[in-house]
Amino acid sequence: MSDDYRQLLDATIQHLEGLKSRGVRHVAVAPETLRALALPPVRIQNSEFRIQNEKFSTAPSVKIEPTISVPPKKTTAPAPVAAPKVVVSIPQIEITSSSPAKAAAFTALRERALTCVKCPHLAASRTTVVFGVGNIDAQLMFVGEAPGADEDEIGEPFIGRAGQLLTKILLATGLTRADVYIANILKCRPDTPGQSAGNRPPTPEERATCIPYLQEQIDLIKPKAIVALGATAVDGLLGKTLGITKLRGNWQMYRGIPLMPTYHPAYLLRNQSLSEKRKVWEDFLKVMEKLEMPISAKQRNFFLQA
Repeated sequence: MSDDYRQLLDATIQHLEGLKSRGVRHVAVAPETLRALALPPVRIQNSEFRIQNEKFSTAPSVKIEPTISVPPKKTTAPAPVAAPKVVVSIPQIEITSSSPAKAAAFTALRERALTCVKCPHLAASRTTVVFGVGNIDAQLMFVGEAPGADEDEIGEPFIGRAGQLLTKILLATGLTRADVYIANILKCRPDTPGQSAGNRPPTPEERATCIPYLQEQIDLIKPKAIVALGATAVDGLLGKTLGITKLRGNWQMYRGIPLMPTYHPAYLLRNQSLSEKRKVWEDFLKVMEKLEMPISAKQRNFFLQA
């Protein structure tokens, strides 16, 4: 092992130990760096093995094993030191479509999103990137604001109490989660420093940084209709307009696709009155009509006063 390689290795390990001591759990490593690390040391030249500081911004896709030790100081007969082991752990989820090219493009988009560190503060605090879930050939797409704690832990949007209510509403229309696609404006949970619980809405800057991923999802899926769930999702897609109370139930257009603003399911968890439930259900009836889905008399009468 050359002196140059050993010096670089020492500096790398010390840098990783420093990150570890500050509580950083993950680092992002570029693919070309991983390929270089896989080569035998004798084949790595200084000009080929440059690790920039910015490559070590936090991201959940790369994990550092907890037992990284700093090599001993050089002696006349230095003991061999193993390089720190870097494990890349991108969840493997098969994305299927009637179009192989579409599935490949969607898979590539997902892989880019999973390693995104454009918002360093969000990348440092997240558990996982919540990319989206469902049928990429779906006629109907739902867009929320951002992952919550449950979604951040599991990696799937709308799985907490609000998500369970959304699933029930879908079932009432005759659809399942497998029939639609669900995503968020933000792919990472907004950080809440100093808080042990609770969520916060994304900032305009965070929305602007992350929304290109959602726009690519929409362009690939090409749904016949989009449902925007809640004021933050509506603002993120349409900008500041009349507000969710006045917009809900009225068709808008986004990227050439009809968009229905409606209340977030979490709103219905806080407001249990039949009149509020009926408002959301009326919005869903309009979506069903737009998609030319059959609507029974029973469905039309849900949440009406006796």
